[in-house]
Amino acid sequence: MRVFPLIGAILALSLTFGGPVGAQNALDTVITVNDSAITAFELDQRRRLLEIFRTPGDLDKAARDGLIEDRLKESLMTRAGLILTEESLQTAMDDFAGRANLSLDQFLTVLKGNGVAPETLRDFVKVGVSWRDYIRSRYSNTVTVTDAEVARAMAQTGANGSEIEVLLSEIIIAAPPPRAAAAMARAQAISKLRSTSAFEAQAREVSALPSRTKGGRLDWLPLSNYPPQLHSLILALSPGEVTAPLPIPNGVALFQLRAVREAPTTKIAPTAIDYATFYLAGGLSPAGLSAAQTLADSIDTCDDLYTQARGQSADVLTRTSLAPADIPQDVALELARMDAGEYSYNLTRNNGDTLVFLMLCGRDNPASEGTDPDAVRNQILSQRLAGLASSLVEDLRASATITTR
Repeated sequence: MRVFPLIGAILALSLTFGGPVGAQNALDTVITVNDSAITAFELDQRRRLLEIFRTPGDLDKAARDGLIEDRLKESLMTRAGLILTEESLQTAMDDFAGRANLSLDQFLTVLKGNGVAPETLRDFVKVGVSWRDYIRSRYSNTVTVTDAEVARAMAQTGANGSEIEVLLSEIIIAAPPPRAAAAMARAQAISKLRSTSAFEAQAREVSALPSRTKGGRLDWLPLSNYPPQLHSLILALSPGEVTAPLPIPNGVALFQLRAVREAPTTKIAPTAIDYATFYLAGGLSPAGLSAAQTLADSIDTCDDLYTQARGQSADVLTRTSLAPADIPQDVALELARMDAGEYSYNLTRNNGDTLVFLMLCGRDNPASEGTDPDAVRNQILSQRLAGLASSLVEDLRASATITTR
């Protein structure tokens, strides 16, 4: 059963947004990009959408930056004469909802329940799809991937390749709805620490993870093990610095960087991660933890979970294979520490009433035997197009007149 992570994040939200944008009038212009206005309503809507998507970091800044970039992209695409037809937009929105195994109407109903207007999703999808098509058309004749480059990627070995590894310490503060505000305030204070010993002391005191006994210290891990959304946040840190609080379902995560190194690798980053989730009643109560340990003692592989799920509700077990960027952030953080066959039961759902038994089944690597060379070629091409698109946006922003009110 494939599960679209976005809907999992939406349904896991413990906070329902509502009420006015604030003292500011919703139609007030808060940012001007060249001659294009961004209203307080748009900014509030984008922030809500990012909250639902479980976007890490400063959501206010991410919402502002995202809308500014959208205006820049729209202006360039308009000058280029690129127009997305209503039919193409409708198809894109249907596909977006379909990845959650929902109709578009069902998907919009879920968003509406969290304060997001249909027009917000429409604009978000429209810019994203249009920009993808524009970049492909603009650079299709200038970006090529040779057979030799594909062969090198597929044959990459430890002697010829390297990857970035990071040494982190972690804290996850439990934050069920009644304690969400207090947990965030504590996380904000911890994020200002620059001492490893101080961070370790906080981990021992407040972290909900087993690593708290080691002061939150993790071993060296490839950066690619962590959610792609966190890569830039981690690499922006200097040793001793801590990430901003990262909201996850029923919790807040923080990471402190201890060191970075370049290490040999025998493979390139995985294209998909196969994992299983088994849901147990009781949350982190003694009964829930006992049930999780009993389950762990009864299995060796993900396939064994099917036997344990026999006779139970169909939704007690899900087996999912997703690209790293599509995995819910709290799940991805757990999987980052695992090898195939390993498990954890640190996460909860339903406001802490359901315990998540999580098991890593495997990581699919494009350099593995039997991989289609075209898949590797497309991955390399996508990486190059993404780099060109990023540079283009930076140039547009540098030459734009942007004012904030």
